[in-house]
Amino acid sequence: MLEPLMTLVIATSLLLGSPGPVPIALAAIGATFGVKQGLPFLCGILSGLLLVILATVLGLSALFTSYPNFRIICQIIASLYMVYIAFKIATASVVPNITEQSAPKFRDGLVLNILNPKAYAAFIAIFSQFLLPLSSSSTSYLMTAVICIVVAALVDSLWLVFGSLLKPAFSSPKHAKAIRLVFAILLVITVLVSLVFSLQS
Repeated sequence: MLEPLMTLVIATSLLLGSPGPVPIALAAIGATFGVKQGLPFLCGILSGLLLVILATVLGLSALFTSYPNFRIICQIIASLYMVYIAFKIATASVVPNITEQSAPKFRDGLVLNILNPKAYAAFIAIFSQFLLPLSSSSTSYLMTAVICIVVAALVDSLWLVFGSLLKPAFSSPKHAKAIRLVFAILLVITVLVSLVFSLQS
């Protein structure tokens, strides 16, 4: 049982935690707004992920397979949302005490993952290849889902904290602006790359 569990943990960490739009967004929000103000967005991301898991298990993935255009529409909407978040990061105030209204909200994270076909693809792979071999099918799906959420919470929190480590550099308006722009540009690039690969697949 230990080997399948470790395999699941490693696969989930790589699929959900590798640099991409969501991790880069979390790091950027941590650097721009700090961990505390980034928590609502993180909670939204994780809640959206939970809904994606439920939808995948209930067969929503078949909808994306049957109607590829629906998948593309969701990908485009999610990408536009990411660009909006990149804009909020790039244009945040250089004043150290940024108001909570400036930071992306719970709903932003929630909508991003609900509309993110990449998240569905990740869980299709996880549930088809790394499902824990337990006594019953329902228990296998439930425990696999629990492990995935725990791993996602840890990995995404690390990205948020990683970004927050750069926050002291924000005491200098010049450095703050440069860091925000770099993160915003990285976020837009990862979104565009992800969208191009999605449209080609």
